[in-house]
Amino acid sequence: MVSTMVPCSGTRSSLEEMLDSIKKRDERSKDTPPALPVRPTSKARLPSSIQTRRSLPINFKIADAPDYLPCDAVKDISSAKKLRSEEREKVSDLVLPSKLSNGDEVESEPKGKIDNSLIEQGTVESPYIRNRERWKSIERLVESDELEETSEPLASSVPKEFRWNGEDGFVLKKKLRVWCQLPDGQWESGKIQSISGEDAVVLLSDGRVVKVQTDNVLPANPDILEGVDDLIQLSYLNEPSVLHNLQYRYSKDMIYTKAGPVLVAINPFKEVPFYGNKFIGSYRRKLMDDPHVYAIADTAFNEMMRDEVNQSIIISGESGAGKTETAKIAMQYLAALGGGSGVEYEVLQTNEILEAFGNAKTSRNDNSSRFGKLIEIHFGNTGKICGAKIQTFLLEKSRVVQRAKGERSYHIFYQLCAGAPPSLRERLNLKLASDYEYLRQSDCLTIDEVDDAQRFRMLTEALNTVQICKEDQDNVFSMLAAVLWLGNVSFKVIDNENHVDFVTNEGINNAATLMGCSAEDLKLVLSTRKIRAGNDNIVQKLTLSQAIDTRDALAKSIYASLFDWLVEQINKSLEVGKRRTGRSISILDIYGFESFHKNSFEQFCINYANERLQQHFNRHLFKLEQEEYTQDGIDWTKVDFEDNQECLNLFEKKPLGLLSLLDEESTFPNGTDLTFANKLRQHLNSNPCFKGERGRAFCVCHYAGEVLYDTTGFLEKNRDLLHCDSIQLLSSCNCQLPQKFASTMLNHSQKLVSPLWRHGGADSQKQSVGTKFKGQLFKLMQRLENTTPHFIRCIKPNSKQLPGAYEKDLVLQQLRCCGVLEVVRISRSGYPTRMTHHHFARRYGFLLSENVTSQDPLSVSVAILQQFNILPDMYQVGYTKLFFRTGQIGALEDTRNRTLQGILGVQKCFRGRQARRHFQELKNGVAFLQSYVRGERARKEFELLIRRHRAVIAIQRQIKRWITRKRYNDGLRATIFVQSFVRGWLARRDYTIMREFGEANVQHADGQLQAPKRILEKKDSVSVKPSALAELQRRILKAEAALRNKEEDNLVLNQQLQQYEKRWSEYETRMRSMEETWQKQMTSLQMSLAAAKRSLAADDAVRLDASPLAHSYDSEESTSIGTRTPDYIGGTPSKPTVGRPSEATVVVGRMAKEFDQRAQVFNDDAGFIVEVKSGHSEASLNPEDELRKLKLRFEGWKKDYKVRLRETKATLHKLGDSNVEKSKKKWWGKRTTRGT
Repeated sequence: MVSTMVPCSGTRSSLEEMLDSIKKRDERSKDTPPALPVRPTSKARLPSSIQTRRSLPINFKIADAPDYLPCDAVKDISSAKKLRSEEREKVSDLVLPSKLSNGDEVESEPKGKIDNSLIEQGTVESPYIRNRERWKSIERLVESDELEETSEPLASSVPKEFRWNGEDGFVLKKKLRVWCQLPDGQWESGKIQSISGEDAVVLLSDGRVVKVQTDNVLPANPDILEGVDDLIQLSYLNEPSVLHNLQYRYSKDMIYTKAGPVLVAINPFKEVPFYGNKFIGSYRRKLMDDPHVYAIADTAFNEMMRDEVNQSIIISGESGAGKTETAKIAMQYLAALGGGSGVEYEVLQTNEILEAFGNAKTSRNDNSSRFGKLIEIHFGNTGKICGAKIQTFLLEKSRVVQRAKGERSYHIFYQLCAGAPPSLRERLNLKLASDYEYLRQSDCLTIDEVDDAQRFRMLTEALNTVQICKEDQDNVFSMLAAVLWLGNVSFKVIDNENHVDFVTNEGINNAATLMGCSAEDLKLVLSTRKIRAGNDNIVQKLTLSQAIDTRDALAKSIYASLFDWLVEQINKSLEVGKRRTGRSISILDIYGFESFHKNSFEQFCINYANERLQQHFNRHLFKLEQEEYTQDGIDWTKVDFEDNQECLNLFEKKPLGLLSLLDEESTFPNGTDLTFANKLRQHLNSNPCFKGERGRAFCVCHYAGEVLYDTTGFLEKNRDLLHCDSIQLLSSCNCQLPQKFASTMLNHSQKLVSPLWRHGGADSQKQSVGTKFKGQLFKLMQRLENTTPHFIRCIKPNSKQLPGAYEKDLVLQQLRCCGVLEVVRISRSGYPTRMTHHHFARRYGFLLSENVTSQDPLSVSVAILQQFNILPDMYQVGYTKLFFRTGQIGALEDTRNRTLQGILGVQKCFRGRQARRHFQELKNGVAFLQSYVRGERARKEFELLIRRHRAVIAIQRQIKRWITRKRYNDGLRATIFVQSFVRGWLARRDYTIMREFGEANVQHADGQLQAPKRILEKKDSVSVKPSALAELQRRILKAEAALRNKEEDNLVLNQQLQQYEKRWSEYETRMRSMEETWQKQMTSLQMSLAAAKRSLAADDAVRLDASPLAHSYDSEESTSIGTRTPDYIGGTPSKPTVGRPSEATVVVGRMAKEFDQRAQVFNDDAGFIVEVKSGHSEASLNPEDELRKLKLRFEGWKKDYKVRLRETKATLHKLGDSNVEKSKKKWWGKRTTRGT
């Protein structure tokens, strides 16, 4: 029996004994060793966040201590002593720890399970035998009479369910929250209303009232413990409490829960936001300590680096529970911790390859791993990943050729058919997946929401990442296509003896081409078999069933060899950077316990492996428990329990074990599955773990329950033989991979066990699948034994793979199979609640009536325990921790909560009063300060407004005067100019008319005076010619026409003059508007300039400590356009400025002079343009264009002047602040009186 230790009680508490030992230590001389040794450093003990405690079997029982009863179940002390004497008889079966040759203690084995003689004879195999010597003498443990007299009253009449659920000290009472089991087997929560004998009336949470037996009632945990992240923290450790706690956390998407050292991971069947770089960084920096796969991986990494001990993460669970994804998550975290070398990316990419070639869709899981794998990640001295190695176990080869309805073969076949590029598809002569017999037989070709073509592209990227060359990839795809085409090879019966021939199709030709052999050789291998008889070879034709088996065996062998070769290539790639540092973390992703309606050879091997893992689980749990109690100096005695060694002996014992009998029957050519089942019943019926059934069935009692196996196909799968003809065919192929497969098979083959096997022709392979698997399993256990294990149990919440659904029966079955409930139960036998002295004193120290804060944490803890009258049997004091029985911390927690509620109530009232008083004082102070500040600000603003108002009035007066004068002068000049022009024009016109008229009159008068004379003369001499008279008339008419033309020209000139006058009035209007605009802009600039001057004058006055300045302006400060400020403004004479003008005054003066100069320039330019436009001045320019340019220049200068004016004001303000601040009074002082 495997033994560990649990605490025991005596007449004195451990605290009293510890105090006595400390007292004796002080009395000893300094040379004697201390009574309390220094706590040794433990490498096997894990942190409390992920401590691993192993579980007991369902039939767990303490051998030297009977079960506890409710207090009212013990009538008197005599009956308890009688019961104790009966239980003492069981103690004789216990064994003490033996010593190894090197002095180390080992755990004692169950009597009758492993005997020394059996070990010597080699009838029992164990992976741990090499680590121990022969067992020494067995000592009987007999309890003393003193212990009997001082023991607590005990009884054994408690129902088994009470002991099984670990609630021995539970007492039923009214109003107690309980779990009651209804007739349908379901557990419901409620409160006890009354108790009558063996019956209890319970009010359920839904309002129903039921009457149940007390045997079917278990206590419920308080609300404060609902949803705790560690099941060990539950006060009552029973099945309904554990199931409810897991369901509560699962409903909140908290899929991870601790069960002591074991992490329970429930598959959410959906995306949960608990992964990624953010969470990796949080767990890496210890910012989070919630249960998580990251926490397990982080602890393994830290212990590996700190203790230099290899670690292992063992992940188990049934199909669909999420083992593969959990392993990938752990690898991602380790890659993040040890990244930087580049190997971590290759390690992660191996998951994509192994999933494609080793995973398939089953009835329970769309991505079920059909093999077990151990990934060993190696780390360097600095913690960086330097290499990795992958080991696989028991690939399900039969899935290649046959499977159940609704399932698929391995993913790679469907990915190849869907995602192969055209060139590869043409070379392999690929078709759709529905065209291949091996793929279409299950009527399932696709998976919902899975793109096989995209997965194929991801696979090729992963193959490139792990440095598998293009040629090898093409060879791999050729072998896959060859397997598919082998499935399409068909046979037909040709005679009465059921011999076969081939049906003509493309399957045989394509398969032969892809394998690199001739079609005739392939036909010969699949339809005939060579048998050696003496020195002759006899060719035997195969029947239809034999031919199909040969074809399927060849296909399975090719795929299995391809899978092993691919793993070997991956390992070669991952070994490139590996250095032997002795630091590694192994991640074991292996199949969980399986029990189906029909269980075959695969389930047989899987459950055998789980039996071995469960024993490793138990060994490690008890080792940690014993170390915990030993290191803290806790009183303990051994616990006797029944482990699963009986079941392991049933599998491994020679020569009458399941595996031995299977190998023996497999060697006989005439052996059948029925003969194997009969042999099992004949030899193993006496074994308590074996039950023979009718026909081909037998039953094995595993640790997780009974499983019924069907021996159909056992012998064939165990042999898994490939005939020598098929191996010769592979070795003769032209392709490299078939040759390597054949070479590997021949290298692994050994001599035959019996001549019968030789004559059968199956001389290519000696070792059976079962024996090979047992050897791999032993090596695995030896490797895990040298590591510190960390356990993750994956749970499938429902069979329909729906998010949010929680089937209690299914979860409970998995918890039993994974041993999680047993982990919780073993904690019930000891002290599940543990606190360090410092934590306990800090949490409950304020409950003490006396002030002991100055004392050490141990003294404070002792005072707390004494004040609350906690029985000595309910706790023990260790070197560093306090250990409590289940439920003992609840009373302290209730008192603490009530005290905290009272303290919080008082603090709430006191702090509320303080807050209100402080707020009121602050409010009054703020209101007072605000009123004073606002008054001071209003007075300053009013004074500033008064000064600005006076300045504005002065500036307005000067500007208006200047504008009026300028307007009058401009109008006067324009009027004079127009008048002079008009008058000149009129004078010139009158002068011209008068001159012409005078000339005409003179000529006419001369002509009239001379005409009579000439007439008279002519009358006297000659007569007047008619032509002369006509000429004279013509000239008169011409003069009259010219006069009319002049009058018309005069009218035209009058019209032009009117037009000019009209245009002049328009020009005057535009000029007037422009002048108004300029006046406004000038006014704004002068106001800004005046404000700067006033600010400068005030600063000068403060710096010179002179008397207040009068609100007047001298001529320089009041400079305007075209005029000066008079000596009197508003009737008040201006006073001279005290002191010499500062440098700042000179700067402002220059700005003012520039303003006057620019204003004068713009005025002159505008006047000149007006003169040109009115015609008073002549110039070759366009008045309108020049006026527009002048306006643009004025706008540009105005913006620039404003900017420089602001800069000047800012500079003056900065220069004046230092001097002004020295002379100014505080803002809350009296206002400085200033002269008006």
